Amino acid sequence: GSMLMAAASQVRIPLGFTPVPINLATFVAVLVGGSLGARRGAASMGLFLIAGIVGLPFFADANGGWEYFTGATGGYLVAYPLMAVLVGAAAERGRDRNVVTFVAAVVVANLAVYVIGAAWLAHVVDVPVFGSDPTAWSLGVRPFLAGDVVKMLAAGVLFPAAWRVVDR
Repeated sequence: GSMLMAAASQVRIPLGFTPVPINLATFVAVLVGGSLGARRGAASMGLFLIAGIVGLPFFADANGGWEYFTGATGGYLVAYPLMAVLVGAAAERGRDRNVVTFVAAVVVANLAVYVIGAAWLAHVVDVPVFGSDPTAWSLGVRPFLAGDVVKMLAAGVLFPAAWRVVDR
């Protein structure tokens, strides 16, 4: 799970107007949490963070270290274990076998990432969370909504479909 997250973090599309890139990390955090469960998913995401913090090139653009971890995207990084816990807990309760219940769990987990990530971003770049632009909302949430909807729906469909195959 940690290695998959490190690889997904390298898939990075910079937007130019924000320090937060588009990447596949939230999708992988959902997959890891859903497949490993809450505890192992969180441990896997925690190992990813520790590896990156100590300097391994696990973060976007093969970055690592404390300075990168505490930078503008640090809140999103910190939120990945929570995302894995929320999705993993839903999966442990069988909610990953139904598209509606799993998409709901993924949406809640994604909201947690947005809240933590935007609050951290607001602090680091010294902008308000909401209000007149630039804000943490306009830099770290709004540009990602459409792509995250696609990722959430893909994850929500992937798990129930995988269970149908496994059940056969």
